[in-house]
Amino acid sequence: MSLPVPNLDDRRFQDLVDEAKRMVQQRCPEWTDHNVSDPGVTLIETFAMMVDQLLYRVNQVPSLHYLKFLDLIGVKLFPPTAARGDVTYWLSAAQETVVQVPADSQVSTPFTETEQPVVFRTVKELDIVPCSLAHILTQSNGARPVERTGDLLAGTGLSCFQTQPTVGDAVIFGLSDAVPNCAVLLRIECNVEGVGVDPRDPPLAWEAWNGHGWSACEVDRDTTGGFNKAGDVVLHVPETHAPSVVDNRRAGWIRCRLVAPAEGQPFYQQPPRLTSATASTIGGTVTAIHAQVVRNEITGMSEGVPGQRFPLAHSPVVASEQPFNVDVSGVDGWQEWTEVTSFARSGPADKHFTVDRTSGQLHFGPAVREPDGSFRHYGAVPAKGTAIRVQEYRTGGGRAGNVARGMLRVQRDPVPFVSTVTNRRPATGGVDGESVEDASIRGPLLLRTRERAVTVDDYEQLAAEAAPDLARVRCVPVAEDPGAVRLLVVPSVSDPGDLQLNQLDPAEDTLARIASFLDERRCLGSRISVEPPYYQGVTVVAQMRAKRRSSPEALQTRAIRALYKYLNPIVGGADGRGWPFGRPVQSGEIFSVLQQLPGVELVEDVRLFGADPATGKRGSAVQRLDLTPHALVFSYGHQVRVTEE
Repeated sequence: MSLPVPNLDDRRFQDLVDEAKRMVQQRCPEWTDHNVSDPGVTLIETFAMMVDQLLYRVNQVPSLHYLKFLDLIGVKLFPPTAARGDVTYWLSAAQETVVQVPADSQVSTPFTETEQPVVFRTVKELDIVPCSLAHILTQSNGARPVERTGDLLAGTGLSCFQTQPTVGDAVIFGLSDAVPNCAVLLRIECNVEGVGVDPRDPPLAWEAWNGHGWSACEVDRDTTGGFNKAGDVVLHVPETHAPSVVDNRRAGWIRCRLVAPAEGQPFYQQPPRLTSATASTIGGTVTAIHAQVVRNEITGMSEGVPGQRFPLAHSPVVASEQPFNVDVSGVDGWQEWTEVTSFARSGPADKHFTVDRTSGQLHFGPAVREPDGSFRHYGAVPAKGTAIRVQEYRTGGGRAGNVARGMLRVQRDPVPFVSTVTNRRPATGGVDGESVEDASIRGPLLLRTRERAVTVDDYEQLAAEAAPDLARVRCVPVAEDPGAVRLLVVPSVSDPGDLQLNQLDPAEDTLARIASFLDERRCLGSRISVEPPYYQGVTVVAQMRAKRRSSPEALQTRAIRALYKYLNPIVGGADGRGWPFGRPVQSGEIFSVLQQLPGVELVEDVRLFGADPATGKRGSAVQRLDLTPHALVFSYGHQVRVTEE
């Protein structure tokens, strides 16, 4: 897609005439006749017409040349990326047969009077596999599991852990089958015997066997109070869940294990006791993407000449980790051609093509006249009359797909036995296509780096090109190892003002994509590590006084919101572009942030506490909180007290 040309001067004929008449009024007040019949006005209109033509020509020169030069060196606008998120389908009731959710099933946000729905499509088929409880075992701190199914069936019940519970004790539930990507309901009846534990925060971890080890399960709901009362436990089983044989018993195993308590977290003094347990599958989770999938599209028929271009039916084409495959019909059926970034290394027999994802066009290799008059073909030419087919591509994407948690709740393609659908986490990764201004900045950098990673800026620029859905990229040399390079990446999120620590963990495929892209462009001998930065938790405890006739509750809400926004790794800092790496946090600037809020009479006290966002442990109060050179801040549990004037 050719880069659009901006107007350097957007004035037109009438604008010039009006401007000249205003100058006449200011500088020649004795000239009072401004009608079109006046000879002076005729001269003004004549000169306005000539200037209008001159402006048109001026608009075509500087920026046009600049953008055309960028076009000549191969600068193309980056296409948008599509947001992705996990969508959970909840069954109306447990079923006895497998419930299938087809691939490309559509879910969307609700339709409103002001906004159109945002539509997502599932990327693969989901099987919601039924299950029941087949076995139950207990395990004492890593020892051999003991079969306890008979005790449960006889009604005598069983103790989940040892008489004196220790870290590592576990109760293991054997499901009738493995249930990858499914939501499992465990309905449990217990006696109130788990003494010592806080039922709101028991030191328990739920895990599922993946064939090689235990993977963590997400707990959606637990109303048993740590096995102290009858209730339900809803678990989201990971995709890696696999059946296994233990003591000649084949099942899909899920265990609940005692873990070391956090600081201040109470532990079991006596083991809880189960009297009854059942299991069933009540839902399943699948990944959905904010894009439309187009398959087997015939883009046209070849004319047998070099340099052919074929427009796609939909544009832009969303950037994807999947290869863009094109087939050309032939005598022996469809032949697959390979996408390349440039025809510079393509020979006459190479079945290569390029694709402009922004404009949605396929390009086949050109032919260039040599000095001796012959033609050299850069890439093969599809034979005349052959059909050009695109196997699959995605279109759509953009920042609009970064919807908040719980917004995808409309089934556009109803599935039998499914009552509701929702996204338990925000969708992330949606980025709009590159603007002309950004391309103008990137052009000189591209010309300088020549796709080679040498300097820190080169690594950051190429990483942003490999993963445009990132919010921030920081390249840091490793002082103790001159040949090593660390690349710190921060993913984009839908709502940066309400961050959770797990949202700042980049996806594994994103890290792998960046590492693979840079590995092809790094200097010989250099080693690349792509990882998230260290996040230093910060807790602000502030005392404020509200102005008269101001609401203390509203001021408290504004203050906490302002703190979370200012101490933010993505939108924080003085310029709103994210907290600078390694910059310390000082109480004085927090005073300034709070004092500027409407309704504040006085900020009386501000204290800073370093915090560990993973464990919740806080340090002592300080006036200045120093960060390591490659760390970012993360707001954790700010507290603001507001008193009235």
